Amino acid sequence: MTKVRFLSIAQLRCCHLTEQQGSRSHKVNTMKKIKGKASIKTEKEFVFEFKAGKQNGVLKVPLQFPIQENINDLHGRLMLLHKIPCYKENELKVLLSDFIEKETILDYDREAELALQRLTMGHVDVNQLANAWTRAYVETTLEHARPEEPSWDDDFADVYHELIHSPASDTLLNLEHNYFVRISELISERDMEIKKIQERQAAEMDKVMHELGNTLSDHDVNAVASQHFDAQQVLENKWVTELKQVTFIQKQEYQEWVIKLHQDLQKSNSSQINEEIKVQSSQLSEPSDSAGRMFEEPPQLEESFTIHLGAQLKTMHNLRLVRADVLDFCKHRRHGSSGAKLRRLQTALSLYSSSLCGLVLLVDNRVNSYSGIKRDFATVAKECTDFHFLGLEEQLEEVQQVVLYARAQRSSKQKEQLELPMNGSDDKNKTVERNPSNILPGEFYVSRHSNLSEVHIVFHLCVDDNVRSGNITARDPAIMGLRNILKVCCTHDVTTITIPLLLVHDMSEEMTIPWCLKRAELVFKCVKGFMMEMASWDGGVSRTVQFLVPKSISEEMFYQLSNMLPQIFRVSSTLTLTSKT
Repeated sequence: MTKVRFLSIAQLRCCHLTEQQGSRSHKVNTMKKIKGKASIKTEKEFVFEFKAGKQNGVLKVPLQFPIQENINDLHGRLMLLHKIPCYKENELKVLLSDFIEKETILDYDREAELALQRLTMGHVDVNQLANAWTRAYVETTLEHARPEEPSWDDDFADVYHELIHSPASDTLLNLEHNYFVRISELISERDMEIKKIQERQAAEMDKVMHELGNTLSDHDVNAVASQHFDAQQVLENKWVTELKQVTFIQKQEYQEWVIKLHQDLQKSNSSQINEEIKVQSSQLSEPSDSAGRMFEEPPQLEESFTIHLGAQLKTMHNLRLVRADVLDFCKHRRHGSSGAKLRRLQTALSLYSSSLCGLVLLVDNRVNSYSGIKRDFATVAKECTDFHFLGLEEQLEEVQQVVLYARAQRSSKQKEQLELPMNGSDDKNKTVERNPSNILPGEFYVSRHSNLSEVHIVFHLCVDDNVRSGNITARDPAIMGLRNILKVCCTHDVTTITIPLLLVHDMSEEMTIPWCLKRAELVFKCVKGFMMEMASWDGGVSRTVQFLVPKSISEEMFYQLSNMLPQIFRVSSTLTLTSKT
């Protein structure tokens, strides 16, 4: 009889690390059924007797229980290391699996007997053990788990949605408008004080500059400039703190008032409460229409179309071509007209619904609100308190953390194939690598709002200077970003989306008539293709897509774009049939 030498599990692991790495993808085996962790480690010997030709062989392997190894890995290493004949492979695997399963069950039985002995001898508290079992069972069994307790935000959302669809809606809107007027007055006071201090400091600096070289030196000028800067910073910080405090108080008061009103409606006589609501609504009424007309802006150019898209099952969509400023969809009018109030009511009614309104805002690669259109949008967002969501600054801080985490995850992974830089943006990619807090062209982040005029969701799409050139294609990051935004709209119930048609918010000298026509044709065709994809994304939901052009565009160009739209999309039209008798 030939005896086969045996190695311990540790020795096997050291000898065959490469084999262990290559066998991680084996199928689930018998160990899944007996997976567990014993508290006491024991060593048992597995013996496998086999016959190779005229010689008898014996394989002895010490195994440590509970088994932490994969049976397939262990079986493969034993076959390779000890040169077991291939016709004994299945037999070895079956015996090894049966041995491990049998010994594991014996270990569990032994531990169970010991646990019962400790229980009968009084070494274990029965109540504590029962509570532990109950807690473990409840936490792992869904039908016995307690339902999640609703949060304050969920309660307030449900209450607000119910009240805004009741006679109290007019009172809610008027109260929100009064809060908006209060914030607007504070912002006006802030701007006035900042303007005064800037004028005074400018006058002082002029006097200092006249005395430069006579009685004052460069050091004196720098000292005065430093004092001016510090004074202006102190004033701005004071107003930032005051506005935050007022906004916090308004949000708290509003939410408490909404909850209390809902409770009163549930407890008291509804007719009596409705009369009180009407009285409150009259007390919170807005200025007269004559005062509102004084501040009413001239009507914006707009063309509307109805189209049907789809291969077999066609879906109806509404298209609009609008000439306006992008922030006009966000601003509230301090002296609102009836039309502005109706838009605000419509936005409030659909706040917690499956018909949300979105807006695409073109931004740079930095996640902040300190420059350009981002600063203007942040100013508009701060003019009215958001009673439902976090402020814009808090949302941007969360986005910044997500961007940093995503960049860290992306850099930690080793890519097998290097992605080709898009549109020759090597320098931009290197900049992003140096500053991981920036985003790439085509990427976007989302902010939620309840305090804007006609928008619930803003998609901040990152674009670079390449969008101002006339040679972008359908594979440009900005175009692909629009596709991803439309996909998010399909998955998150955004049924109205406003898109900058020319991928810019302002016109410049290089944007000639041919440039505008070429860009509009590209965006129209791409959006049409994306909308046809929507049928596979959401099953074909009717949507409204607004194409926005800058306010400075000429009327002639607007109507040229308007004539182009029905040529690219299939516009519904009346068909007249005549018959000859």
